[in-house]
Order: sequence, then C-alpha cells, then structure tokens
Amino acid sequence: MSEGPDAPGTTLLTTRGELSFGGRMWIMGIVNATPDSFSDSGERRSLEDRAALAAEQLAAGADVIDIGGESAVTNRPPVTPEEEIERVVPLIRRVAGELGAIVSVDTYKPVVARAAIDAGAAIVNDVSALRDPQLADVCADTGAGLVIMHTRAAPKQKLLDRSYDGRMLADVKALLAERIELARSRGVSVGQLMLDPGPDFGKTPFQTVEVLRGLRQLHELGRPLLLAISRKDFIGAITGRRPRERLAGTLAALAHGLEQGAQMVRVHDVEAVADFLAVSAVLSGERGLDPGARLEDAVRWESRQR
Repeated sequence: MSEGPDAPGTTLLTTRGELSFGGRMWIMGIVNATPDSFSDSGERRSLEDRAALAAEQLAAGADVIDIGGESAVTNRPPVTPEEEIERVVPLIRRVAGELGAIVSVDTYKPVVARAAIDAGAAIVNDVSALRDPQLADVCADTGAGLVIMHTRAAPKQKLLDRSYDGRMLADVKALLAERIELARSRGVSVGQLMLDPGPDFGKTPFQTVEVLRGLRQLHELGRPLLLAISRKDFIGAITGRRPRERLAGTLAALAHGLEQGAQMVRVHDVEAVADFLAVSAVLSGERGLDPGARLEDAVRWESRQR
C-alpha cells in the first residue's frame, strides 16, 4: 500500500482489541442478512447459507465480516429494530463465535447495535453519519469501534443534489470532522473511530468520483479510512454494467484507493480482491517472492471437460 506522511499506519480500538493497519490493506467481506440487497438479490437466505458465505470469505482472505440486516436500497421501507435484530444476531453469534471472526454490524439503530455487540460484534458500521447520536453512546459504553460514513441523506432516502458539484470533497471533510467531535463529546475515544467517505450515499456518480479523486486529503482527519466501493452505482455509471458485472470496475477503484492510502476495503468479491492485493504487493516490492517459486501443474492449465 502506498503510504507517506499523510497516510500513516493507524489503529482502531474495538471490543476485540486493537486492530493495527499499515503495510497492507485489510479486507472487509460483506454478508447481507437481507432479502433485498441491491447486489446479490438475497440469494443467501438461510442462516446456514449466510454463515457458510462468511466462512468462505474468511478462507479467501477477509479480515473482518460486515453483517447487515437492512438493505440500503431506497425503494423499500426501513425494517423495524426487532426484525433487524432477529436477522443479524443469530448470524453474528455464529460468525464471531464459531468462526472466531472480527465482525462489524452495518446499522444506524442504537438498539440493534447494542444487541449485535452483545452477540459478539466488535465494530459498528454506521451509514447515517451519526444521525442518532445515541449510537455513539452505545460504542462509548461497550468499547466497540465506530465507522462514521459521510452522507447528507437520511437512511433509506435518496439525495442527489447537483449544488454539491465541485464541493462534495470539502463537505465530506467538514461533516466527518464535525461527527468526530460529536462522537468524542458522547464519550467515544478518537481511537475507536474509522471514517468512510460514503461513495454513492447522497452523491451523484460525478460527486462520488470527485471525493475518491481527493481521498488522500481525508487522511488529514487522522483516522483510518474504509473504502466501500464494491459494485457501486458510480462504477455502473462509468461502465454501463449491472452490479454483478462490476468486478473489474471495483478492482480499478480498489487500485486507486490503494494508491491513496485507504486502510480497509469493503467488498463482496473477497477472493478476487485478495488476489489483486497479493499480486499488487509483490509487484510493488512490499511483499517478496521466493526465487524458487514455481506454479504447480494442478493449477497451470484448466482441466479439460469430458
């Protein structure tokens, strides 16, 4: 990972201890406990299926599993906190307990966050920009890490305001700085905070691109950065591809984020991202390659179909 004085290795305090970044990008795998995700059509519907997906992602190289019980799509109403808890808590118990994974819960509801942390979640991934400050109270009480994402849109609402063209990056910096202070005023230590610039959330594709081009400037806020670019609309606007056809675009955005010094990436396609990062690290000299390394015959060729 490209690191300089404006992209230092940093740490994140969580209920599972201190996570240390620096030298490589961490991978956050996405496991949706919802029937209406924009990207996977809710194919993994049972608890067993979702736990199996988490296990597959961990085996493929995920460092953190992000579990969410409410889709961000804006053409569906919010689910009740009770239903969201019912969706995520059993899965978190399986993934954090049986699989021993570091789990983040994707929620903006304080009661859901507390239930998730009680079940084993170490991080709260808030996509509302702390719209409900009581979410910070939960993290202060429990010691959970808190991801603060930039958005001006209320949860489950779309906001595409062209008046932000050319000034969205400045707004991201300003709002995240404000929310850092809000979290600290509620008792959250600065070491518990991670920041997400919020690609697509309350942003047109043009505005998302503006923010990602200036991503390095967000290191001025002094906290690690989460890059949530997997299969996003801005990639679709550039390529004309449907969500599942956006892997190449996602990897291109990942390459940019890597160069800009992001510390973690949130993705669906963990195996492909892990391969990308492995090859990138070797070619950049950040990882070595044994002079005697050879490719095994078993993976040299595709097997013939009979």
